[in-house]
Amino acid sequence: MNPFKSSLYWRVLLSFCAVNLVVLVAGGFLAQRFIEYTTAVEIDWSALAQSADLAYEQGGRAGLDAWATRQRHEGVEATLFENGQPLHPIRLPPSIWRSLPAMLAADRGIVLRPWHNLRVYVAVQPVTGADGQLRQLVAFSRSHTRLRPQTREMILLGVQLVLSLLFIGLVGWWVARSVARPVQALRATARRMAAGDLSARVDHRGGAPHDELAQLAGDFDAMAERIEALVAHDRRVLQDLSHELRSPLARLQLIIDLAQRGDDRDETARYFAQAEQEIARLDRMAGEMLALSRLEGGLPGMEREPVDVAELLRDCAARARLEADERGIHLRLDAPTPAVVSGSAILLDRALDNLLSNAIKFSPDGGEIVLGVHVGAGRVTLSVRDHGPGVPPDELASLFQPFFRGSNAPRADGHGLGLAIVQRVAKVHGGVVHASNAAGGGLEVQLELPLAAVGEQA
Repeated sequence: MNPFKSSLYWRVLLSFCAVNLVVLVAGGFLAQRFIEYTTAVEIDWSALAQSADLAYEQGGRAGLDAWATRQRHEGVEATLFENGQPLHPIRLPPSIWRSLPAMLAADRGIVLRPWHNLRVYVAVQPVTGADGQLRQLVAFSRSHTRLRPQTREMILLGVQLVLSLLFIGLVGWWVARSVARPVQALRATARRMAAGDLSARVDHRGGAPHDELAQLAGDFDAMAERIEALVAHDRRVLQDLSHELRSPLARLQLIIDLAQRGDDRDETARYFAQAEQEIARLDRMAGEMLALSRLEGGLPGMEREPVDVAELLRDCAARARLEADERGIHLRLDAPTPAVVSGSAILLDRALDNLLSNAIKFSPDGGEIVLGVHVGAGRVTLSVRDHGPGVPPDELASLFQPFFRGSNAPRADGHGLGLAIVQRVAKVHGGVVHASNAAGGGLEVQLELPLAAVGEQA
């Protein structure tokens, strides 16, 4: 997986970029305020004026230049004025330059904050040198305190370090919490499932659409639901199968017991023939149960191919014609056009065969079964209609349940699995099946399937 396409990667990256930006801005701001409010060494403007005058008297303008350079490094812009003119260039805001003549003319010490919302100071301090000449110190500072640049840098670095640790800790806690909570929920759910609670779910809601952890929780819940459904299905199938096998096994045991006790060879042969029929019934039942179990399991990897269900229905009718002829049942087929679907020919053939076999079982001798194929709106409907007794309306919804045998069940042999298999085949192929009592008597079952796309019909 490409990490640059991961939302978790971008969340972590953007979070730490935001932290660095906040630390940079807030660190500078707080360090400046810390310097201004907590440094106790205030500037002595009078002493500063004496120091400037001494440097000028001892070294002239060169000495004053060197002194002014040292002051600038310590955060103070200062020089001496004589007769209203600076003895060394000084950088002052334009508004200060406009006010400076009046301040110099006052001929007294002045310390001002020209902008009350900023801690900026302007000082004018008169000083009389050893030569008796009156000079005036003009100084401009962004702080009322004297602080060396190295000390300022150390304070700034310390404030930024503390803020970095604080914000990185907070963001790290938030990221770890956002990651750890769903992971812990996954672990707790996995432990519950391992202990046998298959209904356990992570149920991690509120995640972003592209949040990998939320997607993982959703996939885990989908897997858990699938496992629970499969286990419940297997248990139900096992219970149903064990229940349904009791009767044929009991009959088989009785037949074998009677055969062992019988002295007449013809009677014994008849018992063994009945035992053979019961074994065949058990084999069919087991086969149908396995087919039903595979269909309910989802048939992973089922290969699909173009299948003409109209041709398939004609083949099923041809195979069933011999059984129908024995009872004088007429099969009428109405399949004028091909109808190609995408699916498994084996499964569809089994479904159609079960529908036709079910119709023959419940048809009266000499009756008629109508088979139809109708195509329209991108779907094909396969119908099988008999003229038997039909089904009570309150039992129609239960026809496709495994092992359901309605009030008409004594009329024919069966295990109640044929229509259940038909429904599973329809579901696998994206179709539906439903039954209804036809007008004039009999049951009509319709299997509706989507037609294959044009490119899939070749």
